Amino acid sequence: MFVILPLLLIGYYAFTDDAGRLSMENFQKFFSHYEAINTFVYSIGIAIITTLICILIGYPAAWILSNQHLNKSKILVVLFILPMWINILVRTLATVALFDFFDIPLGEGALIFGMVYNFLPFMIYPIYNTLQKMDKSLIEAAEDLGANAKQIFSKVIFPLSMPGVVSGVMMVFMPTISTFAIAELLTMNNIKLFGTTIQENINNSLWNYGAALSLIMLLLIGVTSLFGTDGKDSNDAGGGLW
Repeated sequence: MFVILPLLLIGYYAFTDDAGRLSMENFQKFFSHYEAINTFVYSIGIAIITTLICILIGYPAAWILSNQHLNKSKILVVLFILPMWINILVRTLATVALFDFFDIPLGEGALIFGMVYNFLPFMIYPIYNTLQKMDKSLIEAAEDLGANAKQIFSKVIFPLSMPGVVSGVMMVFMPTISTFAIAELLTMNNIKLFGTTIQENINNSLWNYGAALSLIMLLLIGVTSLFGTDGKDSNDAGGGLW
């Protein structure tokens, strides 16, 4: 009821006008409104940049956390997961205070920093979980066959960790597309993301147009999530998340 009913309501409002008649007016308005399209494309760009930075930082961090020779304590794992226990708005407000303390202007750089800070744990944990469950005998077999460290990583570790990477990408990319609070707080509402546009329309009682924008975003998320469902073979081969 709490999942299907809201989706049905979004679909109903998206394909009807203010009078309740079936209409494609809301979608025509979006595709003829260049500002909304630019915001949509810009949000995708911010989400891609955030996801790439999270991968560049999160993968080495997850590898270090999962490597028993480099990390002999589980405390470090908890420290990376600990920020997830705090509300995202509290973390963002703390980031705003941090930038204010160091007299750093808020803007696009602060936005990306806040996105990475808030969603980095969602990249680290799936990759860490996959690396932890990886069959270590495969690495030993590669060493016995004469593979060096670089070959072991490129031929064994990285391919088998891909299920975790894909899960991490989904967990970072999708919420980044839809968020609006982080953009409002870290840019003083000077930079709008697609989630902000949806929120403004809903707050202004433009339910039909807001629902159409929400449906477009849901379709993008749905298409993106298809890339994370390659089937069970990759997970079975790599000892993935499940």
